[in-house]
Amino acid sequence: MSRPAKVISSEQVKQRLRSQGVTITAWAEAHGYTRNEVYRVLNGQHKGHFGKAHDIAVALGMKAANDQPTTRSASCNLQSAEL
Repeated sequence: MSRPAKVISSEQVKQRLRSQGVTITAWAEAHGYTRNEVYRVLNGQHKGHFGKAHDIAVALGMKAANDQPTTRSASCNLQSAEL
């Protein structure tokens, strides 16, 4: 059985990047995100529940990768359950 990945806080992400000598802007560019998108996730303006903000939070280690269904069938099941 695999262990869930440990998630870290935004302050821990910032500290880790600083210790590695990587700026948030450089990290964002290296991962295909804009600087502003990453700062919004780190500062809590975007919670990372879905979409690009979720992808950023997962890439930074702030969220587990499997905490949201991303397949089309899962979203279809949700829609049919609401009816």
